[in-house]
Amino acid sequence: MRVTSPDWIIVGAGFTGAVLAERLASQAGRRVLVVDRRDHIAGNAYDYRGPWDILVHRYGPHIFHTNSKKIWDYLSRFTEWRPYFHHVVAHIDGKYAPIPFNLNTIEDLFPRRMAEAMTQGLIDTYGYGAKVPILRMREEGAEQLRYLADYIYRKVFENYTFKQWSLKPEELDPSVSARVPIHVSRDDRYFQDIYQAMPVDGYSAMFARILAHENITVSTSTEFEAVRGLYPGAKVVFTGPIDEYFKFEHGALPYRSLRFRLFERPGPEAQPVGTVNYPNEFDFTRITEFKHLTGQRADGTILIEEYPEAYVPGRNEPYYPIPTGDTAAALVPYQAMAHQLKGKVWFAGRLGDYAYYNMDQACGRALALFEKQLAVT
Repeated sequence: MRVTSPDWIIVGAGFTGAVLAERLASQAGRRVLVVDRRDHIAGNAYDYRGPWDILVHRYGPHIFHTNSKKIWDYLSRFTEWRPYFHHVVAHIDGKYAPIPFNLNTIEDLFPRRMAEAMTQGLIDTYGYGAKVPILRMREEGAEQLRYLADYIYRKVFENYTFKQWSLKPEELDPSVSARVPIHVSRDDRYFQDIYQAMPVDGYSAMFARILAHENITVSTSTEFEAVRGLYPGAKVVFTGPIDEYFKFEHGALPYRSLRFRLFERPGPEAQPVGTVNYPNEFDFTRITEFKHLTGQRADGTILIEEYPEAYVPGRNEPYYPIPTGDTAAALVPYQAMAHQLKGKVWFAGRLGDYAYYNMDQACGRALALFEKQLAVT
């Protein structure tokens, strides 16, 4: 395709790419071409209307949450919100118990007197309301708390982590285990952020509004290689895999991918909460039921199973950078190459930065990049 001389080419129509396109178009008056190799906008947050008109997240559940008023206010310009607090239970020893592991989980899984002693020990050691990484708890505290930590590690964390990453928890960067700590409280919500909600019309509709500016042209089902030579004067923001941009000159960086199985059932909700985790059984990690997320009433329901797998270029999508010491070292030469392109090409987003971002972090990365660097280019 060819458009009127864009000032910028944004590669990727997910959170980072779409927000940068909107900022460049609306605040800097630049002409922006957004390309995406997929046949839709919104990246992994893409959703669509399925049977019974239920909003389906094609790439697994996306629940928006943030502590940033700035990010919340920015996105609120493009959507109305439905307050939603996500709840997750895990199948442990034949029971369903709330996750992240908290004081209610202890009551559900242990005999009463043992649960009371563990609860008091956690409060005495860490204080009510604390969030304690599981690997930290395994290394410290009284014998009873180490027993609890070992139990949680074996029953909740170890197998789920291995299914998700094909690595043991100790092999991953500590930031991964810190994402799902033990909560010394009775707050069963999966997230505790100040702002938690779902876009009323869905993510795809929100993205359509973000990109609906007269200075923005969107071309889906389009490879960057198909347009990069057409506009040699355009600056580029690349949100795809950074190693792919440089044609794997220093070797391929590893990513994890996902395979999904959607299935439909007539009748009411099939699960008590939005997501049920299966850390020890089956090949999938979790099942999510969309009606819980959307708040819709319908005569049927739609669920999705998630099967983590290795990323194989050309066969599946790279969803998650793999955060380890080795991958951090492997990223360094690509960061050096990116620095050499400064002023012409910028890399950003989960794949461009090779960083494990949540949705709000991807949005915040775009806002900060525009304000600190791109607004004056």
